[in-house]
Amino acid sequence: MALVSVVGATGRQGLAQMRQLAAAGHKVRALSRSENPDLGGSNVADETRVIDLSDESTFVPALEGSDAVFYTHPLQSPGDRSELVAKLGSAALEAGLDRFVWNTSGWIPDQPGEAHTYGDNTGAINALFRTGIPATVFGSVLFMDNLLTNWARPFIVNEDRYVYAHKPHLQANWISLDDVGKCMTAALSRPDLEGAWMNIGGPQALKPTEVTEALSRVFGREIKYDPCTPEEFGALLVKALGDSMAEEEKQPMRDFIASFYHYNNDSPTQPFLVNTDYMHRRLPEVEFETLEQWAARQDWSDNAHRPSAG
Repeated sequence: MALVSVVGATGRQGLAQMRQLAAAGHKVRALSRSENPDLGGSNVADETRVIDLSDESTFVPALEGSDAVFYTHPLQSPGDRSELVAKLGSAALEAGLDRFVWNTSGWIPDQPGEAHTYGDNTGAINALFRTGIPATVFGSVLFMDNLLTNWARPFIVNEDRYVYAHKPHLQANWISLDDVGKCMTAALSRPDLEGAWMNIGGPQALKPTEVTEALSRVFGREIKYDPCTPEEFGALLVKALGDSMAEEEKQPMRDFIASFYHYNNDSPTQPFLVNTDYMHRRLPEVEFETLEQWAARQDWSDNAHRPSAG
């Protein structure tokens, strides 16, 4: 079994990746900016090391001695996506790693001209592959776990409202972070996925009213769909991030999120949808859970441990 370094181990995505690595029998090295990272009570990390994505000199020491690295690009990125991913890929190669597995946290387009981070993903994937590190890239389109954040959960739990910036027609293949971790873990034993990228999502393409139907069954009461504007959604997200975001960064983030959701609602390329038939063929070992299955096993209480923003 491999020793896998997980970048961003204290975040929601990193914690899920470590859970799935440990469940598959791998050893886990948690990487974060802190020498004593808050892993939310999780005991799956076999060791920890420091990495600072704004300090390239920390990359190789953080990765040395591990067999592979799982990377998730941070929401508040310290630099250009392509440049940062390429630096990490080069560091992984220098440190002697066998595999680099990247979760882009967003759809990967198969045509030119896509806006926002979607188009940036294409350039960054190319930059990563050019480093020479054997790599696999997954484009996870929309996380079920977003519903547990402080910009979504309080409305659901306390007000029976599903508040999100999705228009009524918008379909999305919501995927759980645990399933993202399962896909990334599966890639470690799949040489056929070296040099490959693919989009991943949950097994159902759900409209907002279908999301509320699933939540209503889990909670045993009616959860109503109450859409907000992309501008309102951006404000909710930034408020939830709180002190983790510098004051001067808040308005640009609000504007970005608003523009991002206007685009997702209206884009003919439908960035929240996934070809699940292809996904299942490529990843037959992964059993993807439905939104209802995921929601039923969550701790929705106020005192459950959650990273920044919920």
